[in-house]
Amino acid sequence: MPLLALALLLLVPLALIALTPLLLVQRYRAGSARRLARPWLATVNLASMLLSAGLFLFGAAITNIWVADAVAAAAAGLAVGTVLGAIGLWLTRWDDNPRSLHYTPNRWLVAAVTLIVAARIVYGFWNGWRSWHSTGDGSSFVAAFGVAGSLGAGGTVLGYYLAYAIGVRRRISRWQERPLRTL
Repeated sequence: MPLLALALLLLVPLALIALTPLLLVQRYRAGSARRLARPWLATVNLASMLLSAGLFLFGAAITNIWVADAVAAAAAGLAVGTVLGAIGLWLTRWDDNPRSLHYTPNRWLVAAVTLIVAARIVYGFWNGWRSWHSTGDGSSFVAAFGVAGSLGAGGTVLGYYLAYAIGVRRRISRWQERPLRTL
């Protein structure tokens, strides 16, 4: 039984690493699909993004005790992500008719935001691996991974989705308040 548990502990992370390209493709497909703008879903999404951003900044503040510039990197990432989210709203295709409102996020921007996370993870592992081989002790791997940079990349993604959620919710509210046109 302990051998089975050990095998699972080794195989699950390896399976996740092997499936990462598929997970990125699925994330891109889901992020760039045409969606029906549902008011309740947009409200839940906005509330969850606000909660996530607050917890993210709180976590960055605690991390700042051990990692210099963690809060600054997280805040800078949120700011960059907010700008990207505003650009994303501007590039979003909106399809409205008297009965429904649909939107399709810009594919290029969704791909860029997805690749930011992937590139940061690959860079962190590469830099940590290189540092580990040059010094020979395992403790430098974690230090070289670059926690502040990872917080910045995470903040960029979170800021993008926060700004996008705010914009989608506002657009739905304006669409609901429009006068109904009859033919």
